Amino acid sequence: MERKERKKASDFPQELLDLFHLYVHGDISRRAFLDGAQKFAVGGVTAAALFEMLKPDFAYGQVVPPDDRRLKIEKGVTVPSPQGNGSIKGYLVRPANATGKLPAILVVHENRGLNPHIEDIARRLGLANFMAFAPDGLTSVGGYPGDEEKAAMLFGTVDRAKMLEDFVASANWLKSRPDAAKLGVVGFCFGGGIANTLATRLPDLAAAVPFYGAVPPAADIPKIKAAVLVHHGELDTRLAATWPDYDKALTAAGVTHEGYIYPKANHGFNNDTTPRYDEAAAKLAWQRTIDWFNKYVRGGSGNA
Repeated sequence: MERKERKKASDFPQELLDLFHLYVHGDISRRAFLDGAQKFAVGGVTAAALFEMLKPDFAYGQVVPPDDRRLKIEKGVTVPSPQGNGSIKGYLVRPANATGKLPAILVVHENRGLNPHIEDIARRLGLANFMAFAPDGLTSVGGYPGDEEKAAMLFGTVDRAKMLEDFVASANWLKSRPDAAKLGVVGFCFGGGIANTLATRLPDLAAAVPFYGAVPPAADIPKIKAAVLVHHGELDTRLAATWPDYDKALTAAGVTHEGYIYPKANHGFNNDTTPRYDEAAAKLAWQRTIDWFNKYVRGGSGNA
């Protein structure tokens, strides 16, 4: 089937993208977005049509097929989480021909749960010869529902402190597997904040790579033992503005780290299912991520 031309961030006014950003993060309702988008609805394009254009299209983000024979994939893997919601389910990916212990990466989703895009991120890591586990923070409310708006609503109903403990349990479970070597974590948006937090919680975490994630409290930064790689988009001004102080705090704490702000990139620039995707920034950030994990989680003992 021939697809319509893919939209880019440059096809939309930045003010509209910023408005959509507020909607995605629950700061405004869909109705408020549509009301605000009305002034951009010109030339026969309605506000509702603009909303549809900006929504994720998971077909765009399928880089690795779900049935790729180079991978061994297990769905619905259950991890006990007694300090959290009791248990959490996730998506486990390993190279099909793997032998011995593998560097293990926890993949933490955005504020929508374990959607097809995050599953694809796990598969990409699998093809780079990592074991990847992507937990679903919506497990306690029935799991990712297959609809982004429903997922957002469900996400807001889960106790955030318990959800954090679910990710801590997932990380510890992954690290303790007999086929796991060192542990790393990568997260996006909400998951980027979790990646930063896990770096303060897990002294045996080898590496953390937060994509546009919230910074942990200043008092917790000296607890970090992991090597931290930070990615932000320049147009994601609120989060990008946190980098200089985080950089200084990590330096003061003696934490191995690097950080990059990608020019003219929006929040969510790595998510290739939406027009906010920035191909150049995403490819560079992902290569840096793989290189970081190869250096600090694999320890240079393999190649991607």
